[in-house]
Amino acid sequence: MATFLYKLGRSAFRRRRLVALLWVALLALAGVGAATAPAATSSSFSIPGTEAQRAFDLLEQRFPGGSADGATARVVFKAPAGQSMKDPANKAKVEKTVAELKSGSDQIARVTDPYTAQAVSRDGSTAYVSVAYKVNAMELTDETRDALKETGHDAQGQGLTVEIGGDALQSMPEQGAGEIIGVVIAGFVLVITFGSLVAAGLPLLTAIIGVGIGISTITALANVLDLGTTTSTLAMMIGLAVGIDYALFIVSRYRAELAEGREKEEAAGRAVGTAGSAVVFAGLTVVIALVGLAVVNIPMLTKMGFAAAGTVVIAVLIALTLIPALLGFAGDRVVARKERKGPRKDTEDKPNAGTRWARFVIRRPVMVLLVGVLGLGAVAVPAASLEMGLPDDGAKPVSATERRAYDLLSDGFGPGFNGPLLVVVDGDKAAADKTVSTIKGLEGWAAVTPPTPNKAGDTAMITVIPKDRPSSVETEELVHDIRGATGDDVLVTGATAMNIDFSQKMNDALLPYLALVVGLAFLLLMVVFRSVLVPLKAALGFLLSVVAALGAVVAVFQWGWLGGLFGVEQTGPIMSMMPIFMVGVVFGLAMDYEVFLVTRMREAYVHGARPGEAIVTGFRHGARVVTAAAVIMIAVFSGFIGSSEQMVKMIGFGLAVAVLFDAFVVRMAIVPAVLALLGHKAWWLPKWLGRVLPNVDVEGEGLAAARDEDAGRGKDGGKGEDRELVSV
Repeated sequence: MATFLYKLGRSAFRRRRLVALLWVALLALAGVGAATAPAATSSSFSIPGTEAQRAFDLLEQRFPGGSADGATARVVFKAPAGQSMKDPANKAKVEKTVAELKSGSDQIARVTDPYTAQAVSRDGSTAYVSVAYKVNAMELTDETRDALKETGHDAQGQGLTVEIGGDALQSMPEQGAGEIIGVVIAGFVLVITFGSLVAAGLPLLTAIIGVGIGISTITALANVLDLGTTTSTLAMMIGLAVGIDYALFIVSRYRAELAEGREKEEAAGRAVGTAGSAVVFAGLTVVIALVGLAVVNIPMLTKMGFAAAGTVVIAVLIALTLIPALLGFAGDRVVARKERKGPRKDTEDKPNAGTRWARFVIRRPVMVLLVGVLGLGAVAVPAASLEMGLPDDGAKPVSATERRAYDLLSDGFGPGFNGPLLVVVDGDKAAADKTVSTIKGLEGWAAVTPPTPNKAGDTAMITVIPKDRPSSVETEELVHDIRGATGDDVLVTGATAMNIDFSQKMNDALLPYLALVVGLAFLLLMVVFRSVLVPLKAALGFLLSVVAALGAVVAVFQWGWLGGLFGVEQTGPIMSMMPIFMVGVVFGLAMDYEVFLVTRMREAYVHGARPGEAIVTGFRHGARVVTAAAVIMIAVFSGFIGSSEQMVKMIGFGLAVAVLFDAFVVRMAIVPAVLALLGHKAWWLPKWLGRVLPNVDVEGEGLAAARDEDAGRGKDGGKGEDRELVSV
């Protein structure tokens, strides 16, 4: 592989104008496709195989036009002190609001008058208007949302407090701010790392081009492949992250080759042949982790995973072709000005920070290993108390109208009114009445409505109001109790039940997903490093960093430790997809650092260095680059912590902490300590396994043969004897 990539790098360097033109043409083509494609429609969120989804499907069949899974809104009214919502003036204001809502949008299915639906609190202080829509929250138009907001604003007056809750106001968090912050910080880090604006600009430029092609392609194909508006979110985050990383690795190796006195074209070829091999296998681990999300069997996650994997493939191809082409255009400007006169002997021999750290670890491997493992183990302790769910409006900041509406409903009617359960009975009136009696014999409910039958009389809906808030353990137990006390013809759904089923499905899929991703990556790393213990150490270190990161997430978002520092206003369960999401994303990024750092050690070891010398060599050449890459990733992910959305905040915090732990504790401390303790055994591979595994030549042993071949062809006009140069 190194030989093939070496030739690819040299070819891209020589034909840089053609390569650059092709990538610009691809970007333009994708941009035109995105601009001319029909707007993407947001497909409804579904969880195949769950009871909540079967209930929604049954409602769609038996209650046609009922919009069972449509968006909902609640306009909540709070009377001034000493007044009641039943007072004539206040009642008139509410009835006017109901009339305005009914005529406000053609996407509205029905609006319920609180005075006929018993939606006024016992003390008369609070009332709410229920609004049901024909489409789900992500398909609501901006005009519909604006009409809802304006109606609520118009209803305020005469001392009335009016707030709007429900998922109708839900919209995708605006993208751009987090990425911009990350790119700005990345620019500073790259300038410090390279000491050259041109060298710093190349990874940023190519990452933006790669993300542009990936996101534009997703947008262009959204209608054809039924991709929802959420699909590009993960693709943008991961594409930007790996795009900068991979380009950083190639540019860094190119500068190192120049420093050793090689010609520019030769340096570009060797950079792509060596660091490019690491990029290919690092990219493969990320693709495996993202495509593996399909095992969860949730369409939204599967599409997000495949879209992000496609963006990673683009980032790899750009690193292997466009980077060497742009290096050809950059000339000497890719090197810091003070280094253009040639490397100085004293600076070559002077140990850098990576060298000093590696030597320290080699001298005290047991101490470093114990401190690293025990430290991450202590941080991981809260993960044992992990409770999974989906944050509701109660997790939003107090400044949001959804949160204030949530609090008004809790105060006026009880916290359970924010998450009613919908029980669907597949049977006649007698079956429905029996179900009501069964539910009333359970604990944890605050109210149970009479059954509402369909026209055929073979199906009925029952609304159950829990005593506790939607995300509480008590409400989850009520859902399980209803399901356990009733037969197969009774299904429980609603937003709360859907969240419970989603959490359970994610929990059930975690171990199979871990086994698939870690197992395939273990085999891949065994091929790369031709070792059994190095891949095993990489996988165990990754698991340690992920569990520690989950522990930090639980401590902040579930327990509330340092919650004020990160803007956490309401503690609660951890987002259901967080563990799998972190496993997929962090595993890919962690293997980036592992492959790049340890490949350089393996390269030195293969070329005759002793185990300790190989570790020092890997850190001398790779520590600064891995540190820069990790700081950039932490900056990119930290940019999302400032979001007002609890889910986005949690993702940003979790990923930033996971990269921090994995890069600086696992890869930079635990990995060299373990390798130092293992010595030659670290690179042990059974002979029979060595014969079975393909030799991908990541270390670049075949590059000498490639140079000899090029030299031979130069002497005899290209007619020299061809030699076997193919590495599997």
